Amino acid sequence: MNIRSLTRGDGVVIGAAVLLLIASFLDLYSIDGASDSADLPNLWGSGPVLMSVVLAGIIGGALVIVSRGLPQVPKVAGLDLGQFGAAFAVFAAWSALGNIFDVMGGADNGGTDIGVSPGIGLILALIATLVMAGAAIATPLVPALQAALIPAPRPAAPQPYGGQPQGGYGYPGAQQPQQPYGGQPQPGQPFGGQPQQPQTPQAPAADFSPFWFAVPVPRPLFAEDGSPTPIAELAPGTWYLAVEQRGPALVAQTQDGRRGVLQDTSGIQRG
Repeated sequence: MNIRSLTRGDGVVIGAAVLLLIASFLDLYSIDGASDSADLPNLWGSGPVLMSVVLAGIIGGALVIVSRGLPQVPKVAGLDLGQFGAAFAVFAAWSALGNIFDVMGGADNGGTDIGVSPGIGLILALIATLVMAGAAIATPLVPALQAALIPAPRPAAPQPYGGQPQGGYGYPGAQQPQQPYGGQPQPGQPFGGQPQQPQTPQAPAADFSPFWFAVPVPRPLFAEDGSPTPIAELAPGTWYLAVEQRGPALVAQTQDGRRGVLQDTSGIQRG
């Protein structure tokens, strides 16, 4: 699993799952007038709460996170794994809300007030499942939540388009051949064995300067001729070089030198 593929929304889901796990070890309910030393059950002491709130929420969060790191997301009952996990999180939040209103599960339905109220564990579980469900649903819709959770290391300053990058970006630094003193010049070199100076590459258009960028989620790179078939997929956590802008789209260059059009540029991180 590529941890750099996780988004800020995924970070919220992970935090909510941790809070839910902590809440599961706290009191399920509280009793008016009970002493601090009273041994009250935690969320693991109630089968319905354990199954429908704690386990459903943790499983839902795990499915959402796992779906982000898989190159091909499997589907369950027509939904991809992330959507299935979001459905689990919504169910856990709904179940937690129901238990808040009826913490005793029908034991006090006779109308007598026995002084029982939701405990701190159940209240925190409701908060955690609501946050988890909200983040799981909102992440595909809110660009701010789609940003990378762990930003990629910043690359070196980009070279003018057409120049060779110096390290980073998957290319080795260009090495100039050294001619020993008194040696014979190589073909194409002037007399005296001095290497020719590399030609200066053409500068890009005045209104655009190449820059490095990273995508928040995997995105396809299409051919420059307009073909609908992607030629590559840009992965989060990797820096790519934007060499040209065409309206809202960017012409990007991959690590192996391929060029293509990135049509969806929302939420990209500039280097």
